[in-house]
Amino acid sequence: MLQAVLLSIAGLIGLAIGGELLVRGAVGIAQKLGVSTLFTGLVIVGFATSMPEMVASVQASLAGSPEIAWGNIIGSNLANTLLILGASALVAPIILTGTGRRDAIFALAATLLLWALALSQLGARWVGVALLIGIVGYIVWRYRYPGASVPEDGEGDAPQKALFALALFIGGLVVLVLGGDALVKGAIALATIFEVPETVIGLTVVAVGTSLPELAASIAAALRGKSGLALGNVVGSNIYNILLIGGTTMTIAPFALPVELAGVQMALLTISALALLLLLWFADRIGRILGAVLVAAFAANVIFVFSA
Repeated sequence: MLQAVLLSIAGLIGLAIGGELLVRGAVGIAQKLGVSTLFTGLVIVGFATSMPEMVASVQASLAGSPEIAWGNIIGSNLANTLLILGASALVAPIILTGTGRRDAIFALAATLLLWALALSQLGARWVGVALLIGIVGYIVWRYRYPGASVPEDGEGDAPQKALFALALFIGGLVVLVLGGDALVKGAIALATIFEVPETVIGLTVVAVGTSLPELAASIAAALRGKSGLALGNVVGSNIYNILLIGGTTMTIAPFALPVELAGVQMALLTISALALLLLLWFADRIGRILGAVLVAAFAANVIFVFSA
């Protein structure tokens, strides 16, 4: 048991450190590209902070534990929308200026597609490939219509800064792979020891662990008054989790989603995605009171998952 706990802790630490390095590198690269804050959050940071989920889900699929892989994907999206967005709003209100509506619609559509896959119990490599084609189309679309650009931060040492950002990105990815491997091995061992379903472990321990980079990035963005970055990170990560990570997982291990995820958890995920879209459409900010409600909803779901 001690070995399983140490493996899990080491994996979480590795994911946190690797995710931080990856985010810093991704932001540095984005600054050199001169793209908007929202685009940086949606595509660059959203991709970077989704790498822990990618590594953990792929490792779980290769280890023959699709329950952890898909539980991680669904649990991470719940953590993004409820825990991370809520915690960010508790730190500083998230200003909603009408941006991100199209992306929230896209995220809701991807969520409904995932629910359809869970209900139909369809699992095939062509489904995984279709999801991957979907994320490629999304990235191309957002690159062609990124929004307003941000100014460059100087040209004198631009090559050195670009190389440093690239080194951080690659180094973070390496640490993430190692951390993800350790976390999945530890999580599987803990599930066996405590006789807890692997789906529950995926929805909670692994999902929260792999969401640490999103939490750190969004809170840091909220503290700096960059609401677009905090919001874009959450919405972008949700899209990547379903299309990129779900597509990769289905391609590697073409099994249907665990049937137990098709009920309450997918319903809650869809409700949270719809609620975020409605907030972007009708509200001007996510304040501290609503932030507290979101965090409380996430905590209540964790309690429900373990007690069910």
